[in-house]
Amino acid sequence: MSTYEKAYEHFTSELKEMGFTHHPALYHAIAKHLGPSIHDEDSSLVACDQPKEMETVKREFLIGKLGLEDSPALDAVIQQVCGALGGSNTNKHRASFYYLLVALLQKEHLFINLKEHLPEGDYLQ
Repeated sequence: MSTYEKAYEHFTSELKEMGFTHHPALYHAIAKHLGPSIHDEDSSLVACDQPKEMETVKREFLIGKLGLEDSPALDAVIQQVCGALGGSNTNKHRASFYYLLVALLQKEHLFINLKEHLPEGDYLQ
């Protein structure tokens, strides 16, 4: 099993343990977008207790990658994901964090072809 496959299995098994389902093609696309950073101990994690980190997530990913306008709603969805992944959980993996942001904001089309990959129904629970 490759390093990427091990990381993917680890990240998605943690999501399952928290009660989330995931769409494999979408998760793979987001993880690949993050590149080698998913293997780095520091950059692979999101620190919800660090305002500078939250600002970086908003500026670089939500505004920069997803093309959203800056608004209080972006801060709210970031906090929603922080809460969903557990306030005391200090290992919020960036790939899972971004996956949940993409799903909540319904921006899947920026990563995968929806007609090819998404079955009918909700895959974020």
